[in-house]
Amino acid sequence: MAKVVLLLSALCILAFANYAQCHDQVLNVEGSVYCDTCRVQFETRLSEYIEGATVRLVCRDIETEKETYTVEGVTDKNGKYTLKVEGDHENSLCDVGIVKSPREDCKDPAIGFENSRVVCSGNVGMHNPTRFANPLFFMKSESLPGCKEVLDELGLFPLDFN
Repeated sequence: MAKVVLLLSALCILAFANYAQCHDQVLNVEGSVYCDTCRVQFETRLSEYIEGATVRLVCRDIETEKETYTVEGVTDKNGKYTLKVEGDHENSLCDVGIVKSPREDCKDPAIGFENSRVVCSGNVGMHNPTRFANPLFFMKSESLPGCKEVLDELGLFPLDFN
């Protein structure tokens, strides 16, 4: 009988530790922001990383779509950002998106590519506390002169390139 009580006590302690770990969880969301200098909506060798771009992570409840968590950050000199996400957001859909570019020559958002979905829960089979978002980007008003050559190198031939 004493062994059963001891075993049940151990299981209760482990369950509580797991519960506390999920609620005190801290994840990092990492990603980058670049300037699409060729206006092709993907990274090329002419793309330039943006220092000082503002990004925002927003989590929304899956059922109600109400905002449950928000955090903002700014990119470093290499166009990289790290957002600290506190708590477990298993019942939320989380997206990190571009907010503002500090570059006047590269501030147009690419419609449909403004956000990247990120899983912000420790209860999904991923044990690494870092989540990686797809690169985000702004586009230049006009593409650089060398973009045609870059697209030729990639085997892409745009119909109207300017």
